[in-house]
Amino acid sequence: MNTLYPKRRRKTRLHRFTAFDFVIYGIMLFSLAVCLIPFLNMFALSFSSTRAIYNGQVGIWPVDFSIEAYDKIFHHPSFFRSYGNTLFYTSAGTFISLFSSVIFAYPLSKFFLRGHALVMKMVVFTMFFAGGLIPNYLLITSLGMSNTPLAILIPGAISAYNLIILISFFKGLPSELEDAALIDGLGYYGILFRIVVPLSGAVLATIGLFCVVGFWNDWFSAMLYLKQEQYPVMLYLRSMIGGVATDMESTDRLSIGIALKAAVILVSSLPLIILYPVLQRFFVSGLTIGSLKG
Repeated sequence: MNTLYPKRRRKTRLHRFTAFDFVIYGIMLFSLAVCLIPFLNMFALSFSSTRAIYNGQVGIWPVDFSIEAYDKIFHHPSFFRSYGNTLFYTSAGTFISLFSSVIFAYPLSKFFLRGHALVMKMVVFTMFFAGGLIPNYLLITSLGMSNTPLAILIPGAISAYNLIILISFFKGLPSELEDAALIDGLGYYGILFRIVVPLSGAVLATIGLFCVVGFWNDWFSAMLYLKQEQYPVMLYLRSMIGGVATDMESTDRLSIGIALKAAVILVSSLPLIILYPVLQRFFVSGLTIGSLKG
């Protein structure tokens, strides 16, 4: 047994909570309560009876359990068609946005290309100045995109903010990978889609999440450019609440209106609530990768 170099025992030190730790945990719990309690209240209202809602008995748990609000939503004419429209707009719009952003951001990440600085200034310019509602409406209608899904998919395909995130990420990738691919005979399109894109999973997932949320919540563009049978679920459920409210007595109208609003919030938010935890692990890394490199 070697006594000259005795083995050192690893000491485990227990973390001692300080006043600062209690303050941080208190702030976190308060923030959680602020976000969670309204959601639980919406859940309880959507599954409560109109009598309990009218009497103000509903808190964070359903009272006199009822599915009347969901029954009106799911049996409303064309509800599933509007939900299908939203799924199409979200999936197609996210794909178009990611593809367009990658194609645009990759050349802008190369300083040696001519006109790089000018194009970057034009991209940044669009972040501060826009044409406005009326010029955009005239442009889209003159291009013949009104009453078609293109009015939803094309105008918001490229975001300057997402583009800058992609450019920063592409700049951080090792240039030796592209040099080796060029020596092996791979073209620039092959480098982009076979090397750069597979290495960009985190940032693409982050930007894809931004696009999904944007297209899913977009109702104003649909109200301007689309026909009623093309409405997304957000706009269709909004019009449904107004239609149901006009067919009832004053007391029932108030109560079922509150329950319908709560049910609409849950039905329209559920896919995003499911999607966020799946992509959350990519969120921070996608925003910070490449931020420490020139």
